[in-house]
Amino acid sequence: MSNGKETMVIAIDGPSASGKSTVSKQVARELGFVYVDSGGLYRGMTWKAVRENVPTTDEEAVVDLMRHMKWTFFVEDNVLGFTIDDVNPGQEIRSEPVRENVSDIAAMIPVRQFIVERLRETTRFGRIVMEGRDIGSVVFPESHFKYYLDADPEERARRRHEELVKMEGKSDVNEVMNSLARRDKKDTTRKAAPLQIALGARVINSTSMTIEEVVAMIVDQVRSGME
Repeated sequence: MSNGKETMVIAIDGPSASGKSTVSKQVARELGFVYVDSGGLYRGMTWKAVRENVPTTDEEAVVDLMRHMKWTFFVEDNVLGFTIDDVNPGQEIRSEPVRENVSDIAAMIPVRQFIVERLRETTRFGRIVMEGRDIGSVVFPESHFKYYLDADPEERARRRHEELVKMEGKSDVNEVMNSLARRDKKDTTRKAAPLQIALGARVINSTSMTIEEVVAMIVDQVRSGME
């Protein structure tokens, strides 16, 4: 399936709560690209494991589950979506059980290989803005538009805390900071595609920047590079 536009990927990486999801969505909207949340696929895998009572630290069991799953991808309102075994997990992939277990599943090499293949196939939908942790370093290392978003730990915890309060009505900011620290450690020390700044990526520290400022910076650079 193609929308007739040539393949082009804007890769936006960064740690949790660095603002990359919000920024990526708005960049895609302004440029008319398709937004792809790579982490959504890992969360989808985790959601399925939790749903089927498969231990998320048991690689053999997770991989066996993965091999029997049917994924279907689609684009709606310029956002990539998916179903697993004909079920759309929706916001359940943002639930606490998924958040706390996704790092274990994302560290499994067979899972990462499977997800990377699925992510590369999304270019059939046209030009994309893809966010994640290894997009510029592993999934699309040849992209001419690679960014690494970051922010101070306290600011990232504040943002995630606000997000969780809106979603769930309650949240403890100290626990959020501890959770982000655990996630960062897992992401940066895993053997398979650890979180890192991709070669040639532009680093943007958004601690004291608004979302609009970050989006404008990326959109301006992309448009200039496309001329």
